[in-house]
Amino acid sequence: MPLSRHTVAPLILRALWEDLGRGDVTSRALVPKSARIRARIITKAPGIVAGTRVARWVFEAVDRRIRCTVVRRDGQAVRLGEMIIRLEGSAQGILAAERTALNLLGHLSGVATLTSQFVRQARPSHAKIMDTRKTLPGLRLLEKYAVRAGGGDNHRMGLDDAILIKTNHLLALKCGMRNAECGIVMKQAITQAKRVRPKRFVEIEVTNLEELKAALQARPTAILLDNWSLPEIRKAVRLRNSALRTPHSALLLEVSGGVTLANVRAIARTGVDRISIGRLTHSAPALDMSLEVA
Repeated sequence: MPLSRHTVAPLILRALWEDLGRGDVTSRALVPKSARIRARIITKAPGIVAGTRVARWVFEAVDRRIRCTVVRRDGQAVRLGEMIIRLEGSAQGILAAERTALNLLGHLSGVATLTSQFVRQARPSHAKIMDTRKTLPGLRLLEKYAVRAGGGDNHRMGLDDAILIKTNHLLALKCGMRNAECGIVMKQAITQAKRVRPKRFVEIEVTNLEELKAALQARPTAILLDNWSLPEIRKAVRLRNSALRTPHSALLLEVSGGVTLANVRAIARTGVDRISIGRLTHSAPALDMSLEVA
């Protein structure tokens, strides 16, 4: 789903309602309604910017007459103290929108910054750094946008986006089968998924090399290795390559679980195609920013 004012408007309005309530009583008590100011949003740490349009939409939602000029575009690297946005307009309006705009801008820039760090660490391998569905409720569209701004790629946007057969799906299937071997269940699950949704991306999670062999025979789009050790990941890549005897893109291998900045380079060098990391969205530290009145 593309990032647009229309898709983000409900989130912005909820965030403003949460912060403003019945109005900014401090500004209304002290600042004349006619007062106009100039202000700027600056960084207090280096990083990658994301969410400038969202911040602009926040100010405009409070007062459409506020002039908001984006100085640093999303995806750009910034240094300490650099100006990101220039503002001019109603003092009451700018001060009312300040915290909501900074909260969103700082969080999204933090996601982009952390993503860019993982992307740099994974180079020069071909492995893509990807997000997950481990997002803050209501912020998925924005957080996945920020991942892209940081140079990463998006995994499923939601459960309706692709088929990912996890261990719990297989356990649920085996409940209805007597003495069914895991390999048989896996192959049947992949075959059924491809038949029911022939044009969908089909991925399956495996927990060991025997399950990997069974999954390879059914030819899904991708196979997920969750919480595998480096030696086991290397074995999985060799097994995939020898089984297919075609370019790796014919069947993707994805790694997830326990991926950090310290080990992502070693994982990428094994030859896997995708590395999915939940902390890109659920644990990224916000990029510190502030609004200064000129």
